[in-house]
Amino acid sequence: MHQQIQSSSAPSPTTTTAIYRILDANLDRAREGLRIVEEWCRFGADDVALTAECKAMRQELAQWHSAELRAARNTPGDVGTGMTHPDEEQRTSVDDVLLVNLCRVQEALRVLEEYGKLYWLEMATACKQLRYRVYTLESKLLKPNHSALERLKRSPLYLVTSPSDRLFETVEAALQGGLTLVQYRDKNRNDDERFPLAEKLKQLCHQYKALFIVNDRVDLAIAVDADGVHLGQQDMPIAVARRLIGTHKLIGRSTHCPDDLHRAIAEGADYIGVGPVYETPTKAGRAAAGLDYVRYAAQHATLPWYAIGGIHPDNLSDVLAAGATHVAVVRAIMAAPDPLLTTQHLLSRF
Repeated sequence: MHQQIQSSSAPSPTTTTAIYRILDANLDRAREGLRIVEEWCRFGADDVALTAECKAMRQELAQWHSAELRAARNTPGDVGTGMTHPDEEQRTSVDDVLLVNLCRVQEALRVLEEYGKLYWLEMATACKQLRYRVYTLESKLLKPNHSALERLKRSPLYLVTSPSDRLFETVEAALQGGLTLVQYRDKNRNDDERFPLAEKLKQLCHQYKALFIVNDRVDLAIAVDADGVHLGQQDMPIAVARRLIGTHKLIGRSTHCPDDLHRAIAEGADYIGVGPVYETPTKAGRAAAGLDYVRYAAQHATLPWYAIGGIHPDNLSDVLAAGATHVAVVRAIMAAPDPLLTTQHLLSRF
């Protein structure tokens, strides 16, 4: 039925039975967790697509749950059946129920992937792919705070900071000019410098009722209680970031081509960056995506998106004409002689 992985020494019958019991227990655990999530998708969210996805994954797992594995089950002899944890005794919300069970499914699939390599490579590979599908399911189910997302939608201008001796003065001037969305971006400082800067910027933004986002660093965003995090293409999966930062925070993703855009949407991003529209030293070495990509995003993006990359007052009209309604800038404000007036001028163009 299955193809045993060859090794220099065959596993003993006791080891084989233990592996079978591990696989049996985790197939049960993954299927049970998916059924709990499926019930909410069906009766709570009334979402046909998510319900069908849960059911499809349950059925795919069922095909691996062979009689051979079930026969190894020994519930009376399982030392783990009596173990419990205080956190398992209560749930505080539906989101809590969903998150706990999605994590349970992901953990079970990881176990199946690893021990499955000793049993059936095809099953191990399938469980790995299922785990990524569960990450995507989690992102779609556990969306962030609605009010933060609405505030982002009402923020047509997004300032991404760059290192500056006048960082706070520049950002505050832009906030006084009407800016409502700021991202802290600094690739070169050490963490002992980043933290106080990010903390002070967050306080400044919140003083002016603006959203504050941290670039790349989920841990820093959590540490300063930012409103969200912005991830690049090489950063962690959105579903993993969501599990770490929580369902009430925003997650953005940089995209550079149509494939990036559709993948970010499927993975559950709350907004995306589209660019670089023009070549920029901020993204040294990266070719410009151009206005054609802006036009593509205008036609196909189903969530908020920001054109970014080399945009300034002199070329903003072309970007808006290509279909952009939200724009992110760096040097246009950070290097402006008068950041307040520049911000007001940019906002007036929308």
